[in-house]
Amino acid sequence: MTDLARFTVVLVRPDSPENIGLAARGMANTGFSDLRIVGLDKLEPPAWRTAIHAESVIEAARFFPSLEEAVSDCEIVLGSTARARHDFPLVPLAAAVGRIAEYPPETRVGLVFGNERTGLTQEEIGRTNVRFHIPQAARQPSYNLGVAVTLTLHAIAFQDAPPPAARRDLPLSHAEQAAAGRRFRDMLASLGFMHETNRAFIAEKVQDIFFRMALTAKDRDVILAMFRKALEGPRERRPRALGRKERP
Repeated sequence: MTDLARFTVVLVRPDSPENIGLAARGMANTGFSDLRIVGLDKLEPPAWRTAIHAESVIEAARFFPSLEEAVSDCEIVLGSTARARHDFPLVPLAAAVGRIAEYPPETRVGLVFGNERTGLTQEEIGRTNVRFHIPQAARQPSYNLGVAVTLTLHAIAFQDAPPPAARRDLPLSHAEQAAAGRRFRDMLASLGFMHETNRAFIAEKVQDIFFRMALTAKDRDVILAMFRKALEGPRERRPRALGRKERP
């Protein structure tokens, strides 16, 4: 059975307190409890009115100034969006649930949902390891926030088939993945690979690559060693010691 305590629901800059309450209700209905909210420092009374039988979820909600801080202790972060970015794949919800199952059962998972009107920003989407969309009829632009949260959690909690055995190693925490990306970008700059005309593009691309990989500690250390070797440059070959000349 899936350990739901390792999942975190993150609402980023939600407009409507009613929607926060509905999201909390969906969490309670499906067995989730860890709610984190970005961009607010308190909840308004309407959140309690719609959080029917989910008061414990609302009361335990935590507030963060940024998405980066809200998911810093997660190891895999999934973002709900309809916005594709470069060649980073956007997968349907069912595929995203399958990706979660590829990691060890103790992996801490963040599920991120954006503002009701504007969704996640490009920068926020760039901080996710997996980007997913919830299939819908083409005429509807998006699901209500509370509905989107509930559909996602229901798909995770009540999978039709038992999850497959984990095939991937435990990733670094999200904060450590972000720190590794920054170190690699600094090394690229030291190698002269980045300059003023391409700096923003390369920085975004490197972030996409490393979050898509969901780096493990071994991945980070190997790549870091390669970069260090490149910065050191090739070693000078020592001349071979000359042997004694053969007598004629």
